[in-house]
This record gives sequence, structure tokens and C-alpha cells, in this order.
Amino acid sequence: MKKSTSASIIILISIFFNIQLAASQVGNSEVLGYANPSEVGMDSLLIYPKIDSIMTFAIKGEAFPGATVLVAKDNKIIFHKAYGFHTYDSIQPVGLTDIYDLASVTKIMGPLPALMKLHDEGKFDLDTPFSSLWPKWKNRKDKKDITIREVFAHQAGLVPYIIFLQEVMKKNGSLKTRFVRTSANHRFGTRAYENIYIKDRFKNKIYRQINRSKVSDIKKYKYSGLTFLLYPEIISRLTNTDYETYLTQNFYAPLGATTLGFNPKTKNYPNKIVPTEIDTLFRHELTKDWVHDENAALLGGVSGNAGLFASATDLAKMMQMYMNYGSYGGKRYLSEATVKEFIKVQYPENDNRRGLVFDKPDLNNHELTLADSYPAPSASPDSFGHSGFTGTFVWADPQTQLVYIFLSNRVYPSRAHANIYKFNIRSAVQQVFYDAIID
Repeated sequence: MKKSTSASIIILISIFFNIQLAASQVGNSEVLGYANPSEVGMDSLLIYPKIDSIMTFAIKGEAFPGATVLVAKDNKIIFHKAYGFHTYDSIQPVGLTDIYDLASVTKIMGPLPALMKLHDEGKFDLDTPFSSLWPKWKNRKDKKDITIREVFAHQAGLVPYIIFLQEVMKKNGSLKTRFVRTSANHRFGTRAYENIYIKDRFKNKIYRQINRSKVSDIKKYKYSGLTFLLYPEIISRLTNTDYETYLTQNFYAPLGATTLGFNPKTKNYPNKIVPTEIDTLFRHELTKDWVHDENAALLGGVSGNAGLFASATDLAKMMQMYMNYGSYGGKRYLSEATVKEFIKVQYPENDNRRGLVFDKPDLNNHELTLADSYPAPSASPDSFGHSGFTGTFVWADPQTQLVYIFLSNRVYPSRAHANIYKFNIRSAVQQVFYDAIID
């Protein structure tokens, strides 16, 4: 299927489901609504000045030029505010509906719901070898027995990351023409950026390097993004459906999450798209409208490790669905048993805090100070979510019924800007909402 045709189908699916959604959700209490903090037992007099103070400090300290914060409690959005500007020139203010590059938040918004649904359908068992999903590993002595559960929980000893951009660049910084062209043709149809097209067969080179990558003999928590580059192919094979089309049909469109998608430049969204980094290596300009992550870009912007873009409200719908253990708006997307299994810590005895793909709080999080905790100290052991390299963060806590969405472009103007971590901004903001809950 041609990419333009696929994109048109996805847009039509979204329009159809939104019409159906509008009709079905009238008066539906399971759908996110809006309320004042006081209506759900929270202290608004505490929330607003504290959040404003933290965000003003963060922007002045160049943790990011701007950000959007959304919080829902008891199925009600009680805080949704935009701060700052797209860039430090203060020209384009951040808007509530702006779309952000989600980076690794993609992992729980893209491949994860599809994999959970396929697990529901009995397409795989968590304790069978990952090679049952990716047969090339059956012939790899160090990989053939690694289980799906170990891979999903980052307990498999896989290499954290491979920089595939090195494969398409010469030592002098120029791009290798055997892999990259400035215009599309029948062999170079994988679009990485405005005028950067990757050889379609390059993804096979990515797969081969992942297959050949080393595996540690020591089984302990070691975060790895490698298999997330494989999941779109795995999901497409198991469903006989294009990866993005499958996600849109089964999750984004029926949820009404219309901005959740890949390659937003091709979607004609009315929403503003927040830029990321001034890229001096690959794209040689401000990266905007296209994915920041280079590995995802080399796969045409559609990947499992990164590539998704979305607004805060659409992310909240997905996180609320997870927090409802698989249902939203009266529709069940995933079984309760599957969601509960995936959000559960899998290997605590190995000092591994992770669920299955989902991130979790540090195992002793409640004992830590704000400066040392991950995420906020008051986040319960039942809570879950994920962070993103670009400055994004999503989290849900079933104990307090809080959904927390934080979107920023901390990589502007460069990824070296790390004050979001130095000042612990995302956890500090999150903690305010816990503190505001009136006992």
C-alpha cells in the first residue's frame, strides 16, 4: 500500500470514529471531562501558585522553552495549562492543543497496546522465547532462549542502543548516497525528513545488526530499546495489517485520540507542532514536524522506540484507558488481567523496577527525597508510565486516580540541555498534585 493512500485511510478512520464517538459519549461518565480541583478533593489554592512558580523557574533556567501540563483526577481534567514558547525567541507561545514529539513515550503508546491486545488474543505467551515472535533469533545461541517477559521487562541483557546513523554517514559527516538520497525513487521511498530519503532495504540492515548484537551473560535490569525497532514488523505480521493503521483502527480513532500518530507533517493537523533540536549532524536545521530520534527517522518515522506525536489531551485518554485497566468510554480495549500483569513489577528480586514495557517507580521510591526519587516520592507502587528523551513524561496512579501528562521540548536548542533533570522539574510538578489531595 502506498504511504499516501495509507495516510488517507488513517485520516478517514479517525473521522468516522470521531463521529461515532461524539454520538456514543454524550453523558458517558467514563470519558474524561473537566472539573475544578475542589470538585475532586484537591486544593486549587495550593496547585496553581506552586505549579506556576516551578514552571517559571524552569523556563528561566532553560530547562525547556515551553511546556504543557495536564492532570486528571477521578476521570476529570482538573489542570491543563501551557507555559512559555516553542523556542527561546518567544515568538510562538505554547498552546493547549500543541503536538509534541513523544520520543520514548512512543513505547507505551505505540507497540505496547498492540502487543497487549495480541496477548489477549492468545497470539503469544509471555514466558515463551522471543524467537517465537522474531524467528531470526532461533538460530542465535545467545538469543534463542530469551523469553518475551525478559525482553519486555528489560531483563534480557540486550544492548541498550545501536546508533544506526553511523551506518549512513561518512567520516567527514556527509551522507552515503548508497543509503540516502535527496529525492524519492522506486528504491528510496523511506522518508526521514523533508529532503532525506532512505533506501527501503536499509531496515533489513537494522534488523541484521540487532540480530547480531551481543547479549550480556548477566541477567539484570538493563534498559534496551533495540527490540522496539522490531515491533512494527512483528505487529504487522501478526495482524496482517499496516502497523499504524492497526493502532489507529483499534485504539487512537475509537478513543478520539486524533493527534496520536506518526509523521504529523503528512497529516495536515490544524494543531501547532512543537520543534525539537537544532540538528547540526544529520538534518542541519531545526527539526520540526518530523521525528527527532535518528533510528526512528531511518525507519521512515514509524517505529516502536519513537516517532509518535500527540497533544496532552490525547495522551490523557490513553493513560486513563490503562488506569481503567483496559476500558474507556464504555468500550473495552484490553482485558483487565492483561493490563494488571503488564503494569506489575516483574523482577523485584533482581532490583528491577520495570513492568512489562511500562516504567515503574523506584522500588524504594517512598523513602527517597524529591531530588532522588523517580518519579515523585508520593507516586504509589501501583503507578506506571514512561518518560521521553525530548522532555516528555506520562504517568498514571490507580491508587489516587491521577493521570499526569508533562510535555516539553527540553532538547531545544540541543540535547545537551539537561536542566530538566538537574532541577527534577517533572517530578517536582507531579508531587504538587499529590500534596494537593485533601485527606
